[in-house]
Amino acid sequence: MKIIFAGTPEFAARALSALLAGGHEVALVVTQPDRTAGRGLKVNLSPVKRLAEAHRIPVAQPVTLKDSAVQDTLRAVGADLVVVAAYGLLLPQAVLDIPRLGALNIHASLLPRWRGAAPIQRALLAGDSETGACIMKMDSGLDTGPVLLCESLPISDEDTAQTLHDRLAELGARLLLEALEGLARGALPARPQPDAGVSYAPKIDRAEARLDWFRPAVEVWRKVRAFNPHPGAVTRLGEVEVKIWRATPAAVSGTPGEVLEAGARGIVVACGEAGLRVEELQRAGGRRLTCGEYLRGHPVLPGEHFGN
Repeated sequence: MKIIFAGTPEFAARALSALLAGGHEVALVVTQPDRTAGRGLKVNLSPVKRLAEAHRIPVAQPVTLKDSAVQDTLRAVGADLVVVAAYGLLLPQAVLDIPRLGALNIHASLLPRWRGAAPIQRALLAGDSETGACIMKMDSGLDTGPVLLCESLPISDEDTAQTLHDRLAELGARLLLEALEGLARGALPARPQPDAGVSYAPKIDRAEARLDWFRPAVEVWRKVRAFNPHPGAVTRLGEVEVKIWRATPAAVSGTPGEVLEAGARGIVVACGEAGLRVEELQRAGGRRLTCGEYLRGHPVLPGEHFGN
């Protein structure tokens, strides 16, 4: 079948790569407009665009899908199906109606839990013990369409947003291929999402990544994991802004934010309940360092304080 693929980041690129490796015909790739970043305002191509260009697939980068001229472009492809993965824009009903078989979306949660933009981070922040990926037939709502395939995977204490992203991207890509095979056979029933258990995963605000040491250690620990690698859990050590990349809970007590211990095994910091052993951190403008490396250049003493 002829496919239009819509996606932007690495999560989507994994799915596009699986489609191409599986021999599927991707006639057009739709991705977000190029962004500029850094002091030199260098143009950064999305992972999906880079992959599409490497395979010489035509690329469209509309600002909106509500424009009739954009819709005419999509219609002219004559696609049987639209596949969406982390595209970044809602598809209006007029676009969903273009392909013969509608549109499928890969969503990184166990729907209806964590509909929306940031399901991976929200699952970690909530302390969920499992998550998963769903292949959903899209409708005009926000991740509300019926589910065709769904598979769960456990969340470990070592998982960060990055490790969970990678595992879910591979799972989602595999389920997508299974869904396409089922569609081709006409043997893939759609299951409406239940009304019970609905929750939403709004886009991450950078302000959320600032640590509050008066919160229980388990909540601070979840933030460290949920915001690794982006945007990074932020705090202050004295007057210095730092990001904490890796930490584990510690059975200690003290004044929230107080450094109780500092050594090669980590910097132990008291929280509102229990504490956290910081194991990897980064000063503003510096690079990520283990605590042992950090302390050799920037000594930290018991009694100093982390603050927000």
